[in-house]
This record gives sequence, structure tokens and C-alpha cells, in this order.
Amino acid sequence: MANVQALFNNYLNIKFNRGLPAVPMEDFEYAVLEDQSAELFFSAHEHETFLAWAEELQPPDPQYGDPPNGKPILSSYFHQLDVYDEQVFYYVHYTINSTTRIIPRHPYNTMNDRMKNYCFFQLAQLSYMTMLNEEQKQQLKDFLFFFFLYAHPVNEETLYAFSFQDQSIVHTKTNIRLEQYLSFYHDYFFEHAHNYQDSLVLAPEEINACKHLTLELLKTLEGKSHKLAMPQEEGLEEILRLINDVDHFLHMYKENKLAFFQLLNNMLLEELSNPYREHCMSMLLQNYAIYILNFHFDELQALVEYFQDNPLLCKFILNKMFADTIFLQKIMRQSNIDINNYPKITQFFDEEAKRIYLD
Repeated sequence: MANVQALFNNYLNIKFNRGLPAVPMEDFEYAVLEDQSAELFFSAHEHETFLAWAEELQPPDPQYGDPPNGKPILSSYFHQLDVYDEQVFYYVHYTINSTTRIIPRHPYNTMNDRMKNYCFFQLAQLSYMTMLNEEQKQQLKDFLFFFFLYAHPVNEETLYAFSFQDQSIVHTKTNIRLEQYLSFYHDYFFEHAHNYQDSLVLAPEEINACKHLTLELLKTLEGKSHKLAMPQEEGLEEILRLINDVDHFLHMYKENKLAFFQLLNNMLLEELSNPYREHCMSMLLQNYAIYILNFHFDELQALVEYFQDNPLLCKFILNKMFADTIFLQKIMRQSNIDINNYPKITQFFDEEAKRIYLD
């Protein structure tokens, strides 16, 4: 069975150049490619990747070419499934598997890459939180899963095709649980591998390894697996405790928000000396946006008031929250909040934040 925490640690180690020894994983290992991307390869199959194994098996898009007259490969298992549904299942399957890929970051994909990684991690935390009620958790599940797909990005049909029902991701139209579909999908190719010799390079046991990893990634998204944790680093102990334990963060903020602001202040006065520290700071600020401002947007005025005597720090914090992601844009839209009514906030916006929120 795949260990998602080990995979996640290796992912962060490579992505943020932490220089740590690789954590051993069953069946797979990372390799960094010439363009500085990194892929998860089969340990015993150095030319094939976890993400690419099913690319040759993608069903033809029914929206192009002749009208579809075939049946989905799993139609005998799911009679309500049509070829259009099969396509969106394929896309969401690929989206989940692609969380393992590390891509070179440039101005055109940095925000999406950051949002997808953040949403994956937060969805893994939600079921463990006790300081949010069930309605708040459901709201956040829907919010984070939307952005997990949006930031991939998927097409519009796939973006709205799935929803959370209790603790399972379900294809809304057919009521098929994603976990069940993906299990049957891998079992089908495991059993019929001999029929796909021209397009399938994996042995049946390797398909089974893919099944286990995909289902573990899905269970992590659904909050059914072990809670993920950001790995420790010297000097980040308290920041990482707040990130890895949202209940602790919410309790700290509720009891003494000034202590949280002071913690931010102290960390920002230190040099963000490596990409991992910067990533952790960004995650903590997005947690403030998602878990505090999402429910009480006017709390932002308390932060601005605390930092207003240090305009450089205030500007840095606000622009990290507003322009690293577009979470706050959606939060304000859902709550009918007009940012123009907050001039004490917008005065600190840089050009990117102005472009997103004021243009």
C-alpha cells in the first residue's frame, strides 16, 4: 500500500530544494528531468511514469468527430454511465494522479500550482478538525475541491461534475462514487491487459500498484486517510504546528489574536532564507484567509491595524494573501463583499492585486 506521507515528503524535498535523503517508497521513486520537472517513476520500470501510464488509454473525446456509438469500458458495471461521463471520470483521475508531478514554475502557472497543492493538503486536514462545525467543513470541502480541479485546470464540464456527499466524492449525475469507479477501472485493465498490448506497457502487478496509489491519493482528498503533515524544519516549529493542526491555529486566534500577529511579525522580520520557509509562510497566510476571513472577513481590519505602523510588512502580508491565490476573490464574491469599501486594505495592494481586485 502506498504511503502518501512519504510521497508528500519526497515531493516537497524536491520541489523546494531541501536537500534531504529520499524517503523510501514502495513501487515508485522520483526522478528529476532535464527541464527540472520531476515525475514519479516505477521503481522496476525506469521508462514509465505513474502519471503517464493511462494516457494511451484515454477514451476518444465524444465531442469531436462522428457522433459516439460506442460504450464506456465500464458500462457493464455502471449501466447509467455514458461516453461523456467516462470522459470526465478520466479527467478527474488524471487530475488526482498529477498531484505527484512537479512542474517548473513560471508566471503563467505559479498561482495554479500553489492553489492545487494547498487544496490537496487542506482537504486532507478537514475531517480531523473539531473547532469547525459540520456545515463549515462541508462548505470548505466544496470550496477546496472546486479549486483543486480549477487549478489543474480541468474543463468546465469536469469542474462541476463531482461533489462531496458525506466523506465521498461522487459523480453527481450518475451517483457513482469516484472511489468505486477508479477501483473498477484499474481492475478492468488488470484483468484485460492482454487485450491492450499495443497501448499498455505495464504488467498487471504494476497496474495494481497504480490502483493502490491512486486510491490512497483519493482517500487523502476525501479525508479518509491519515492526516498529512508538513515536515519539520529547524526554526519553523511553531509555524508548522499551526499549519499541521488547524484546531491549534483557530484556538490561538480565538484566545489571543495578537499572539498570532506577533508570531507573523517575528517570522517576517527573519529572512525567508529558503523556498520551503517561504512556502510555509504562504500556507499559514492562506490558512488565515480560508479559516478566519472566509467566515469573518472584517477580521482583516484587525490585522491591518496591527501592522499599519510597518507598511512594508503589511503590504507583504496582504499581497501574499490576495495575490498568491484567488481564494479571497471567490470568498468575497460569495459573501457580496466589495473590496472598494475597505480603502485601508486596498492602499497596500501591489499592481498584481490591483489587477485582480480593482480593475
